[in-house]
Amino acid sequence: MDYDHREAMKLQYQLCFPLYAAARNITGLYTPWLKPLGLTYTQYLVMLVLWEKDGVTVSEIGKRLMLDNGTISPLLKKLEKAGLIKRSRCREDDRIVEISLTEEGRALQDKAAKVPAGVAGCVNLPPEKSRQLYELLYELLRNQGYQTE
Repeated sequence: MDYDHREAMKLQYQLCFPLYAAARNITGLYTPWLKPLGLTYTQYLVMLVLWEKDGVTVSEIGKRLMLDNGTISPLLKKLEKAGLIKRSRCREDDRIVEISLTEEGRALQDKAAKVPAGVAGCVNLPPEKSRQLYELLYELLRNQGYQTE
């Protein structure tokens, strides 16, 4: 049987579509949890990185989140304006910008503590399927060159 490119080009056969749609859907679940904290989803991701390890460079944040500097810079400016982070030049190399949490940024972690469980409760997958999905997605990312820790 010959390869039917028209059949292969149907939306239902594209791996990218359910990944895209699910990612948008899951990201949207965060909004009611993050809005009271004054965070967007991408700002929340930056804060997660900083709550894990305070005092990291802009490039480290970009690498962890798979975002370029052009995307990260506006996020950091807004977080700084909100009083959650501070940016400072590295003493050894002033081309490097280090990001650290303010007291307010550290305190926000406690306020955000219910977000992961709250969102997980909205996903409607049994824990074992959530774990499988998580492992498959990280396998996909590693296969694409993303370095996980």
